[in-house]
Amino acid sequence: MEQRGYALVLGAGIIGLSTAWALQRRGWTVRVVDQATPPNPAGASVDHHRLIRHAYGAQQGYMRMVDDAYAAWDRVWADLGEAHYEETGVLALDEGGGAWLPASREAMRGHGLAMDELTPDQVAGRFPFFTGQGVAEAFFAPRGGVLLAEPIVAGLADHLARRGVEFIRATVTDVRERRLTLADGTALTADKVIVCAGPWAPRLLPGLKGRVTASRQIIVRLEAPAELAEAWARAPMLLDLAHEGGFYMVPPVRGTPIKVGDHSFSLTGDAEDDRNASSQEAETILALAARRIPGLDRYRRLGARACYYDVEPAEEFLAETVAPGTLVLSGFSGHGFKFGPVLGEAVANALGDTALMPYLPGWAAGRESAAPGLLRAD
Repeated sequence: MEQRGYALVLGAGIIGLSTAWALQRRGWTVRVVDQATPPNPAGASVDHHRLIRHAYGAQQGYMRMVDDAYAAWDRVWADLGEAHYEETGVLALDEGGGAWLPASREAMRGHGLAMDELTPDQVAGRFPFFTGQGVAEAFFAPRGGVLLAEPIVAGLADHLARRGVEFIRATVTDVRERRLTLADGTALTADKVIVCAGPWAPRLLPGLKGRVTASRQIIVRLEAPAELAEAWARAPMLLDLAHEGGFYMVPPVRGTPIKVGDHSFSLTGDAEDDRNASSQEAETILALAARRIPGLDRYRRLGARACYYDVEPAEEFLAETVAPGTLVLSGFSGHGFKFGPVLGEAVANALGDTALMPYLPGWAAGRESAAPGLLRAD
C-alpha cells in the first residue's frame, strides 16, 4: 500500500466506518473518534436491518448508484469473510395517485431491471400475509434485500481494529480546519478530517443548520403468529411510500423480527434524546401496518424504539469541504446505509486525488454521474 497520510474520521456509524475502511485500504493511517464504542445502540446505523433496493422514484442517480453499492458491499464481504445480507426482493405498493411508484417503475425498466406488475388480488395471492385491499398499483422486483446492520457495524469495527485503525472513545466539541477538539480540551490534528456525525452533525457544524435536521423516527418490531411463520420466512421487503403516511416493512430474516418503520420525517427532537418510543408513537406506526396486514392484533409486539435521521430536504447526501482539509458527510435521511462502502470509496479516492474532489458533491447528491476514477476500487 502507498502511504497517503493521516486521517481523522469523526463517527463510527456505517458512513464513518466505511470511510475509514476505504482510506485504510488505500494506505492512509486512520483514527476513528466516537462518543461510544461501536456498535452504538443510539447511532443511526445500529439496528437489526437496513434495506438496499433500486426503487428510488424519480431519483435516478441513486437508483444507478445501487449497482455500485452492491459491488462495494462485495468488497466488504470479502474483507469480513462473511456476507451480512439476505436477498428478499421488493414489493412496492401505492393506493393511487402517488408519483413515487410510477417513477420507480419507469426508471427501473429503463435500467433493465426485472419486475412483475401485480394486481391487488395477485398481491394477496402471492403474499398471503398481506391484503391487496386499497392497493391501486403494485410491482415486485426480485433484486433487493436486507443488510444486517448491527453485525455489519460490529464486523467493520473489528476488521479495522485488526488492520491497525485506532478507535478513540471521546466526545467532540469543536470541528475546525484539520482539527477536532475533545470535551477534555485535547486537540487532535490530521492531514484530513472527515465528519460523519449523523444527526449530531448540525450541533457541531453551524453551517449545516437549516440544511440538515435531526429527525425522530419510530420503528416497531413484531412476531408473526405461528401459523404464518413459514410464509413470512419467504416475505419481501414492503415499500408503501405514500406522500402522506409512508412506511416500510422488513421481513424476519435470519432470526430477526418483522420491523415496521415510518418514512414521513418528523423533523423534531434532538440526537441527545433517549430512544424510548411512547405507546402513542408505536400505535401510529401500527395503524399504517394494519392497512397492509390483516389480523395485525394477532401479531406479538416485541417493542418499539426511536432512532434519529439526519434529514436533508430533498433527501440528497451532502459531501462537502467545510474548511481546508475538513470534509463533512451528512444528510443521509434514512437511506444512506446501503451506500456506505461506495461513498467511503468515493471519498477516499477524492481525498487522494484533488482533481476528483469537485465531482464528489454532485455525485453524492445523486444529481451527476461519477467522474472517471471517483469510484475506483483498490
